[in-house]
Amino acid sequence: MSNSDQLQRVMFEHADIRSVMAGLEQSYQQAIAKHQYPQLINILLGEMMAAVSLLSATLKFDGRLMLQAQSNNQVKVLMAECNHQRDLRAIARFDGKLPQQAEFCELLKGGQLVITIEPDQGQRYQGVVPLEGSRLSECLEAYFSLSEQLPTQIHLVADEQRAAGFLLQVMPASGDSTADWEHFSSLAATLSDAELLSLDNTTILHRLFHQEDCRLYEADTLQFNCDCSRQRTSDALRAMSREELEQIVQEEGSVDVNCQFCNELYQFDMADIAMLFADSANIKGSDQVH
Repeated sequence: MSNSDQLQRVMFEHADIRSVMAGLEQSYQQAIAKHQYPQLINILLGEMMAAVSLLSATLKFDGRLMLQAQSNNQVKVLMAECNHQRDLRAIARFDGKLPQQAEFCELLKGGQLVITIEPDQGQRYQGVVPLEGSRLSECLEAYFSLSEQLPTQIHLVADEQRAAGFLLQVMPASGDSTADWEHFSSLAATLSDAELLSLDNTTILHRLFHQEDCRLYEADTLQFNCDCSRQRTSDALRAMSREELEQIVQEEGSVDVNCQFCNELYQFDMADIAMLFADSANIKGSDQVH
């Protein structure tokens, strides 16, 4: 397949064109193994994870990029996230039994797709992606064309075991790149889902662009990783009052918080609640339980 759990950039020496290739295997399997999603959701999340990996290649700062689809239909939320360290995670929310097969936009009819960029330092950016076409890749192509004025071709594929993505895009340049784009995009359009899943990056590039002078950069490693913690959960619980939390403990035995992404369970008893609202609770420490 496209190199497993790697993100790799490609530059073409004599054209204002760039490419990014992403292959996910263990990172993808770990993300969906945390949940019991139906096959359709697993495949859509695989495409979302491949897409957000490709888009993260544009990050030039420390932070994270999120791709989130929302609707009022059966599928409520599909979300994937990748940060500058190439940590990936994903989640889905849906109601009822889903069809075995359906296109991305069919499931999200009337909804929206949002790209959010969150720098660790700086202003948050959010862009709404039109739900045009039928597949996620077509929606993202339309976004780059309309919002960024950058002709873009995207291929996304997943099969519950592997996910892969390929992006080809015009680079902002002073020259006329129209002829180059027509040439390179017509070659890239011949890439099949089966090839993207089964062939390594070098083979794919040779198969598509063997007559072109291109450079394959050193790969970045992609991995599943959730940044939830007991400390962050504690910070979130402080939004509630001490009385509310103590009442939950009295009724339920503890305050139980599950991370939506990794299903990690954080439990808080009366002693934990007391510590949350003690003066020392404002001092950040370890995740150690008392």
